[in-house]
Amino acid sequence: MKTVQPLRPTLRSFEHVEAWVFDLDNTLYPHHLNLWRQVDERIRDYIAMFLKVTHDEAFRLQKDYYKRYGTSMRGLMTEHGMEPDAFLDFVHQIDHSPLEPNPALGAALEKLPGRKLILTNGTRRHADAVIQRLAIHEHFDGVFDIIAAELEPKPSARTYDLFLTMHSIDPAKAAMFEDLARNLAVPHTLGMTTVLVVPEGTREVFREDWELEGRDAPHVDHVTEDLAGFLQRIAEKR
Repeated sequence: MKTVQPLRPTLRSFEHVEAWVFDLDNTLYPHHLNLWRQVDERIRDYIAMFLKVTHDEAFRLQKDYYKRYGTSMRGLMTEHGMEPDAFLDFVHQIDHSPLEPNPALGAALEKLPGRKLILTNGTRRHADAVIQRLAIHEHFDGVFDIIAAELEPKPSARTYDLFLTMHSIDPAKAAMFEDLARNLAVPHTLGMTTVLVVPEGTREVFREDWELEGRDAPHVDHVTEDLAGFLQRIAEKR
């Protein structure tokens, strides 16, 4: 007897969206630039110094805490009582010069009706540096960083609640763009239209297997490999 596959729920559209919410790293710029690799390596260095362990052990702890707690920083705070200020200052001291202006992305953002905001597990200083280098800073109405989240990273439900409240956003009239599928589960439950951004080069950059999962998850409404082109098509239909 042939098995009947259940139908996937109707995908949410963008006609009603008034607030466009974007993750920062590996979403607004492509993975292959390896900008986040610099942060990744500095996190490892900090863990090795802070815990006085080898880099191999620091790497193991870094990835374990990242998966279990949302960020390695949260794991260090929870497991070892680390104060976050020095950590945040250290890990975001990176070279942003690999980033270049992205006029196509800027043009697409400009055409979207409504507010555009960034929701990141990084710092405001890092976010400002990224969007300045991409020359898209003028299109954003706000940045909600890990400090605004009271050091509670995505995918914590509390973080999304704080963000939505602070910016007076109705989740039923918002869309969320992310490079990690697990960070779209809560937004989808809240009623947001969700988009997984997986640009070319993702698999060429070292990432954990779980980071690449979720393209077919029920909480992912859309998947794109070209954020600028995807936004351009949305704007044209609006």
